[in-house]
Amino acid sequence: MTDLSKEIFEKYQVRKTGKQKTAFIELMRAHYPNLKVETDALGYSRNIVIGNPDTAKAVFGAHYDTCAVMPVPNFIMPKSALMSVLYAFVLIIPMFIIGNIVGNLAEFILKDPGMGALFNLLTYWGILFLMLFGPANKHTVNDNTSGVITLIEMMSTMTEEERAQSCFVFFDNEEKGLFGSSTFNKEHKETMKEKLLINFDCVSDGDYLMLILNKRAHPEYAEKMKAAFEDITEKTVLIESEKGVYYPSDQKNFKKNIGVASFKKSKLGLYMDRIHTPRDTVMDERNIEILTEGFRKFLASLV
Repeated sequence: MTDLSKEIFEKYQVRKTGKQKTAFIELMRAHYPNLKVETDALGYSRNIVIGNPDTAKAVFGAHYDTCAVMPVPNFIMPKSALMSVLYAFVLIIPMFIIGNIVGNLAEFILKDPGMGALFNLLTYWGILFLMLFGPANKHTVNDNTSGVITLIEMMSTMTEEERAQSCFVFFDNEEKGLFGSSTFNKEHKETMKEKLLINFDCVSDGDYLMLILNKRAHPEYAEKMKAAFEDITEKTVLIESEKGVYYPSDQKNFKKNIGVASFKKSKLGLYMDRIHTPRDTVMDERNIEILTEGFRKFLASLV
């Protein structure tokens, strides 16, 4: 990895508060003086943009914000949306149970059913608040320090010509609802109607690298993508159509997109775990190298 990537890995894994994000932006500015910071109307989301999306062959993105720590991971099975949704539903059940316990206790103590209902509701929303705005997860290697480092490594290995043909965007506030990428899409609405957006999110933990092409990208780019990664043998690169694949991330805000993530495999199928917990510590540098090399080849194939 480059010195910048190592510094981010060692010192800047937490990018959750405004102050932490500002520190990361200033670190990036020291290495890329020409970067732009684009914000929404309220200044809530701050996207870091390196390059010109109007003239780029493709826009490469990754969210740089990080999440609150959770006791259990955000578990995703990309080929089974039902299992992913059921897992999320199971996580919600304890929230209702805790809310009911607090509500019943409040009703018993205060002798007021209305106050019991209020405490129930406040407990539920309080837990949701902590999931979004609670203490930061200090270990964010896969989600999404890996995506950030992929963009940096790609820029560091590109020729000047390749850099001129690319735009790199570090999205803010993905964890809170894809707000940063939505802001970027609105800011460059006409350009991004036809421009390809390639988004890297959670790419360092797992031997199955999945490239998910949406319905507008798949017919145009699937064969070129296969050619760009055809020499890879020690990892499995999966070129997938978006149909039948569940992976919600920033690419969803763009009309023509490719989402990139890494997964493990069990008897039940492909899965992602560890993220949003202190166990998110796995950095497989070979994944980063494969993606960097492959997407440089892919970029060269674009007219």
